[in-house]
Amino acid sequence: MAVLILTLLVVFINRVQVVQRQAELASVRSTLGSLRTAFVLQHLHREAAQNQTGAALQRNPFELLERRPSNYFGETRPGELAAVPSGHWVFDAVCVCVGYLPVDATEFDSPSGDVMAWYRVEGATAGPLLLTAKERYVWQGQVMD
Repeated sequence: MAVLILTLLVVFINRVQVVQRQAELASVRSTLGSLRTAFVLQHLHREAAQNQTGAALQRNPFELLERRPSNYFGETRPGELAAVPSGHWVFDAVCVCVGYLPVDATEFDSPSGDVMAWYRVEGATAGPLLLTAKERYVWQGQVMD
């Protein structure tokens, strides 16, 4: 009976970990979508206000959100990245990039071996800013773009 309970417990813990990783991945994708939407809204706002005052361009997409994610660590510099807790977002003002440090990086792969997923803030003046992955990240078998 003890072996059966132990086996069921191990299977249950394994399934919980899988679900937690999937939930983290879904949360990351949702946050990226929110940041991209914020850039589009900023662009539309700037276009509408162009004849008036010319709204300032915000390159940190987290500043455009009505509410920042609870796991937004803040702006960092390259030397401060060691202080970022896992499962948190950062904005690097030097490279103008958004970064995410996965909670469990065992299924996270980047060509450079970086443990964080980085997305550059890019774009022209004619359209909204974009978030583009610095590398081809693969996480849990899915490409993170």
